[in-house]
Amino acid sequence: MDITCGIDWAEDHHDVALVDATGRRLAKARIGDDAAGFAKLLDLLAEHGDSAESPIPVAIETSRGLLVACLRATGRPVYAINPLAVSRYRDRHSAARKKSDAGDALVLANILRTDAPAHRPLPADTELVQAIRVLARAQQDFVWDRTTLLLRLRSLLREYYPAMLAAAAGVEDGLASPIARTLLRAAPDPATAAALTVEQISGLLVQAGRRRYITATATRLHAIFRASHLRQPPMIEHAFGRQALGLLRQLDTAISNAEDLGAATVEAFAQHPDAPVITSFPGLGPLQGARILGEIGDDRGRFPTARALKAYAGAAPVTRASGKSRAVFNRKAKNQRLASVGYQWAFCALTRSPGALAHYRRRRDRGDWHAAAQRNLFNRMLGILHHCLTTGQPYDETRAFPALGPADPTMQSPETTVPHRANRGALPHTPALQGATG
Repeated sequence: MDITCGIDWAEDHHDVALVDATGRRLAKARIGDDAAGFAKLLDLLAEHGDSAESPIPVAIETSRGLLVACLRATGRPVYAINPLAVSRYRDRHSAARKKSDAGDALVLANILRTDAPAHRPLPADTELVQAIRVLARAQQDFVWDRTTLLLRLRSLLREYYPAMLAAAAGVEDGLASPIARTLLRAAPDPATAAALTVEQISGLLVQAGRRRYITATATRLHAIFRASHLRQPPMIEHAFGRQALGLLRQLDTAISNAEDLGAATVEAFAQHPDAPVITSFPGLGPLQGARILGEIGDDRGRFPTARALKAYAGAAPVTRASGKSRAVFNRKAKNQRLASVGYQWAFCALTRSPGALAHYRRRRDRGDWHAAAQRNLFNRMLGILHHCLTTGQPYDETRAFPALGPADPTMQSPETTVPHRANRGALPHTPALQGATG
């Protein structure tokens, strides 16, 4: 690279530095985080030979934001350098440990000049897959918010309202169900709940969408609310009830947002040509498939080998060897979102693929814990996914697990019990896993 550019990103301004092949700084500037600043940056690059045929590559410390999006739209290579790596490179240029924004921009430019092959440019994903990534990540964030709020609400109810916990325990989805939320909204404290009649509870059940066994359910809930429970003083119960209503409003919003974004994610995912290939895999539904596609993208040059994809997802282990010592560890530096959905994918595949179940059992028989066996299965499935996406072929069970033989009849169907060692945290009976959706 004859000329490289480094940009030290900030919230309202950015420092820019250009260096030549010898490391000599050709230009430096400070631009604003607006259209005028971006135009100034393009003019500065054009003055030093930037063109559509040979664009000047840019190194920056972030992969998001309007500046990065506009730089990618110009078709130039954009390298997102980890700030921790930049701090290590900074020590190569100064022993005094001095730091400045202009100096960091110069360090970023020199990183591309000397070690560009050691860093990856941002992938050339299509606009559709970038939109899927935004929707899938937002939906996953609201799912995590929903889980956090549910745990906070449950912890609060344990402080003053055990009757509501008992009532929610007998309802599908527990506190997250429309029935439990409707009951809590109408009776936020034990005194109000105890005063409800069977007819009033029946009306609340109908309001929550219940259509069957309304009278029987209302009678059961009425008995729970009227039973003897430990109680707080009345004023404290009322105060706790107000707090519970606040959490409930947040929970309702998180659930609604997760559902709306989930529908939008599935709709966008269905428009992508890779969707049929991804959803052909056992245990992968449209929503999880959208999450995987959003994280790995559709730039096939990003992961030239399956090994690169496995390392990015954290499924491949890390080997540390020095002298006579050699140890293999679980990979910590990874895409956490992809690793999360990968664990769910491997878990759901156990009841959808005899080959996946057999592979999991072999790993457990070799001494792996449940999480390690799941991660190894995810590693195997990622390799198959990489091949299928590269060739455009759907998943084929017989080609994915050709070593599955009839010698062990328990491996031929996921409907059988999974044998595990008693001291390694046995997995429940496999049919119980069929409630998990792909």
